[in-house]
Amino acid sequence: MKKPHLTFWQIWNMSFGFFGIQFGWGLQMANMSPIYEKLGAKPDELALLWLAAPMTGLLIQPVIGALSDRTWTRLGRRRPYFLIGAVLASVALLLMPNSPNVRMAAVLLWILDSSNNISMEPFRAFVADKLNVAQRTTGFVMQSFFIGLGASLANAMPLILTNLGITGKSANGVPLAVTYSFQAGAAVYLLAVLWTIFTSNEYPPEDLEAFQKERSKEGLGGFIGNLFKEIFEGMAHIPEAMWRLAAVQFFTWLGLFCMWIFFGPTVARHVFGASGPESPLYDKGTSWAGFCFSIYSIVCFAVAFALPPLASRIGRKAVHAGSLVCGGLGLLSVYVIHDQQMLLLTMVGVGIAWASILSMPYAILAGALPPERLGLYMGIFNFFIVIPEILASLTFQPLVEHVFHNNPLYVVMLGGASMLVAALLVVQVKDEG
Repeated sequence: MKKPHLTFWQIWNMSFGFFGIQFGWGLQMANMSPIYEKLGAKPDELALLWLAAPMTGLLIQPVIGALSDRTWTRLGRRRPYFLIGAVLASVALLLMPNSPNVRMAAVLLWILDSSNNISMEPFRAFVADKLNVAQRTTGFVMQSFFIGLGASLANAMPLILTNLGITGKSANGVPLAVTYSFQAGAAVYLLAVLWTIFTSNEYPPEDLEAFQKERSKEGLGGFIGNLFKEIFEGMAHIPEAMWRLAAVQFFTWLGLFCMWIFFGPTVARHVFGASGPESPLYDKGTSWAGFCFSIYSIVCFAVAFALPPLASRIGRKAVHAGSLVCGGLGLLSVYVIHDQQMLLLTMVGVGIAWASILSMPYAILAGALPPERLGLYMGIFNFFIVIPEILASLTFQPLVEHVFHNNPLYVVMLGGASMLVAALLVVQVKDEG
């Protein structure tokens, strides 16, 4: 099927749901470690408490990807999953900041991240479904733009509300500014996804009658059996281009995981001088860390549209490698910074890296995948995001306690070094597009 050239606003509408998804995800990334510590968790326990996030990605994304490949309804192929994930995520966001204990917070994080994965995975395939080869880089970059915009607002919201006079704490010790931010995030998440659902259509299978006949013949048992058969066959025949990108993704997302979990506690202790989560300086430090995250997200959407023309000049590989170097150096520089204003500069490099991380690997990969299995392979590709996160969750506790002596700063620096390794590994990637 020859896909038509879409207008800027059509690409805008089909990507807008990512604004809501990332608004919810940004609240999660910036605030979950402080929430855990408020509820009594120790720094060496944080990585294990975050295990829910990568585990849900490992289990859910390939299944949702394969399901969406085999789905056709009145809402289309991918959009039903956008809607289901958005509804569930909104409920989890409403409940999260009122968690009475660490265990409940971990359960709600599991639900929230599962819902994020249900919505987010089909969005990647949605771009490849809708756009011709010439527009795919622009499509993934548009997603980067909305991811940066949504996360920047979400990360800054607790600090903004505090500056507007929202003070006080909930019964569990979580600041009210954080609680209200999560409540706003629930509404933004759902409304943004609904915008994409109602303003964008999908192309049906080329032979819709044959597609529906094949599904009706399977029955429930056959459908489930064939679904998992496709997943295992897909895993056994991963394209070479995906394997080459896998190593880059592994070290990239290990670096991001180090930052997301430990940057807030690092800022509170290393820059603001907080002795622990009971200190008044701790809340100030973690709020500032969220504001720092908003800076990297602002940089992300500010530079996003500069990436396609730059990639057309020097290649997507060069753009991605250079961006990862910027991110790695940004995280490593935290070691020498003790001024909260200077700390914002570290996030410029991270923002450049983030814009590329969200677009270039997917644009490179899309050209190497069979169209009928886009959802499945986009889901499998996320294995190389979640596996390093799972390894970190399972191994960081003794590392942080016995090697880093519960100093989160060293984990952030480990993240910077990991991004530099990822930049070196970009050299062996093949860009068939």
